[in-house]
Amino acid sequence: MPGTTRFRRRLTTALTGLGLLAASAALQIGTAPTPAHAATTHRVLFDNAHAETAGNADWIISTSQPDPLGQDSTPSAETDWTGALSSWGVALQKTGAYSLKTLPSGSSLSYGGSSATDLSNFDTLVLPEPNTMFTAAEKTAIMNFVKNGGGLFMISDHTGADRNNDGYDAVEILNDLMTNNSVDSTDPFGFSIDSLSISSDHPAAISDSTDPVLHGSFGTVTKSLIASGTTATLKPADNPGVKGLLYRTGYSGNTGAFFLTSTFGSGRVAFWGDSSPIDDGTGQSGNTLYDGWNDSTATNAPLALNATAWLAGSGTTSGGGGGGGGGTCTAAQLLGNAGFESGATTWNASSGTITNDTGEAAHSGSYKAWLDGYGSAHTDTVAQTVTIPAGCTSANLSFYLHVDTAETSTSTAYDTLKAQVLNSSGTVLSTLATYSNLNAAAGYTQRSFNLAAYAGQTVTIKFTGTEGSQYQTSFVVDDTALDVS
Repeated sequence: MPGTTRFRRRLTTALTGLGLLAASAALQIGTAPTPAHAATTHRVLFDNAHAETAGNADWIISTSQPDPLGQDSTPSAETDWTGALSSWGVALQKTGAYSLKTLPSGSSLSYGGSSATDLSNFDTLVLPEPNTMFTAAEKTAIMNFVKNGGGLFMISDHTGADRNNDGYDAVEILNDLMTNNSVDSTDPFGFSIDSLSISSDHPAAISDSTDPVLHGSFGTVTKSLIASGTTATLKPADNPGVKGLLYRTGYSGNTGAFFLTSTFGSGRVAFWGDSSPIDDGTGQSGNTLYDGWNDSTATNAPLALNATAWLAGSGTTSGGGGGGGGGTCTAAQLLGNAGFESGATTWNASSGTITNDTGEAAHSGSYKAWLDGYGSAHTDTVAQTVTIPAGCTSANLSFYLHVDTAETSTSTAYDTLKAQVLNSSGTVLSTLATYSNLNAAAGYTQRSFNLAAYAGQTVTIKFTGTEGSQYQTSFVVDDTALDVS
């Protein structure tokens, strides 16, 4: 298509003359500087910066913060650490496979910073019934952390449980996180928390012998308990990865989910509708506590521990992830023709997309994938199917991206590029990131995403560029890689 190619090159050259390629201050949608990653020691951060000890609550693993080992370096019983979550913390610590920290009161959640408690240093964040609103910056940090491979454990309580009397309870705070953030406010996890106060119940687990949260290394889950709690409503049309695991008596499907899992980007999410199940009955003096952890009528401890393991990437996938663990993994780079230097081979691409046209420079070599840039309504795709070995605990997808545009808006995304993971049926498992004309900048930037959740599966890595009716935007991808170990 020589005429089309010249048109794309002419627009790029004209744009350079206008100086618009340097629009590096434009908002980037859905990426973060340091992707979370699985590690041999699973790193878990418990939040205590949002009034988790207000009123009768005591949702901490230890009074020694940020490091619980300062209270007892070799805990063997729940009372060796002080806090209503000490049983949870001690159980993880005793395995030798977890590194636990607490975000102390007075601190703020961040992602991509230099502090020791920055989320980039952890695999999982636990929010045990937060009672103060997250700031806009904190919500951005949490959402980008999950989108880039982190695990998020959200624990609510019943509506009206405003322990610090600031006008907000955990139901409102967690719903606000999911619906009022700068990363994705379009029901990103596929559920909303119900404004309910359910006095008592024993929600039962669904029948699924393959689910790693219900049947994990810490035991089998059959029931949980509600001692004044709430449930969630599932919205699989918004996120097909959402999955209810335990339901309030008389409920199933999309309503009455007491415990659920989901995915977002390359990360994982779990939700529990009550804090009583994680309460071990021990804590700081003066608190009225309830021992749900050791309640013989439920299996709350295995549920909390299996879910933590799954969120940290040490189990097989749940919900939309599918797949399984086990097997072996040899360190390798899995994508064929990763730098596109063999031309239109290995990749399934729109005609003319993989090119050595000099209108856009490659990151290295001569070839690259040049999506869109026509200045008219157009869609380009580039995709490759690959199997991630089941035994791999690390699977890092990376690519270099350059965006230039003739669009002049600094606020509206007219043209977009989606990086997605699809299953063998073509169903989108995850939209890793969405870029747009707002990301226009000189040169290439490397993007990275954790795909360890898809170990044991055959998936398709797909880039889809969609251009509006006027003004070109070129999305140029080069030097891709999917490194596993």
